[in-house]
Amino acid sequence: MSHLLFEPLTLRGLTFRNRIWVPPMCQYSVTGEDGVAAPWHAVHYGSMARGGAGAIIVEATGVVPEGRISARDLGLWNDTQRDALAPIVDFVHSQGAAAGIQLAHAGRKASTFPEWGTDRSGSVPVNEGGWQTVAPSALAFDGLAEPRALTESEIAEVVEAFAASARRSIDAGFDFVELHAAHGYLLHQFLSPLSNTRTDSYGGSPENRARLLLEIVDATRGEVGDEVPVFVRLSATDWTEGGLSLDDTVELAGWLKGHGVDLIDVSSGGNVVAQIPVGPGYQTTLSAGVRERAEIPTAAVGLISEPFQGEHILATGQADAILVGREYLRDPNFALRAADALRYDIDYRPAQYHRAYS
Repeated sequence: MSHLLFEPLTLRGLTFRNRIWVPPMCQYSVTGEDGVAAPWHAVHYGSMARGGAGAIIVEATGVVPEGRISARDLGLWNDTQRDALAPIVDFVHSQGAAAGIQLAHAGRKASTFPEWGTDRSGSVPVNEGGWQTVAPSALAFDGLAEPRALTESEIAEVVEAFAASARRSIDAGFDFVELHAAHGYLLHQFLSPLSNTRTDSYGGSPENRARLLLEIVDATRGEVGDEVPVFVRLSATDWTEGGLSLDDTVELAGWLKGHGVDLIDVSSGGNVVAQIPVGPGYQTTLSAGVRERAEIPTAAVGLISEPFQGEHILATGQADAILVGREYLRDPNFALRAADALRYDIDYRPAQYHRAYS
């Protein structure tokens, strides 16, 4: 008996061995402040690849120093960072998984204290190692420092930075790239009228607010070539009156498809403080809406924690792949466990497992 979770999926020149993928999850585990991957990252990503995941998407990685959420984040603005990621990618490949990376700029949500390792939160003061943040408009996120609005020439530099990081991604061996345009970070800030009040060609109409993202998609495609899949993570709704809605996201997904994007990673929220009805699979209907109405492949994410739940999401047409986050942190062997639960025989179970314990 076949199961959709274990059906291969091909996008452009890449075939994923299954549809159980690991989403980007910030680790705040760089040992210094240079954005260079540490031994933690090798073990973290390698264990999940060994555990049967079809794809691993490396956490939000800053395309410029000031684009990091915190100083403990990964970066990919220089070749030293690229070279530290390359052996991690090699090991992920050796375990049969595809390797992707999420390229990001945090905008007004940058320069914060990391999620752990300190009892402080909010923006890091400039005199303590923080930096001036930037955004489409000089509007602060609740509880964070006020950003400076980007000039048009600086916006062009952001496009160049994403393109350069995309090139380094491919040079490091990554199979695909994801552009982070969700969760209230810079590209989402441009997309949402709640954070973008510009009056130039990057503000106002939906087309203008999407201009930066589309320019980055085009520049990224120019660097990675025709065979490499490009994903975009979107927050399908701001969960707030006057913010982005599913209708807006469906329209945007259509534009992204026209610019050569291969899959939308559908999440939600993060741009403003909002009441979000969180529960198991709470975002899958958003994924279904984008997939059906924009006619583009999607990946669903958000409290997906059980194999039968994941199979149901695929079987009912809500997504083409599932992104399992918290459960993969709890159990790096989630995909292997899913195969057992669904009584599905896979040929990539580590030999050490069945030889030692059969």
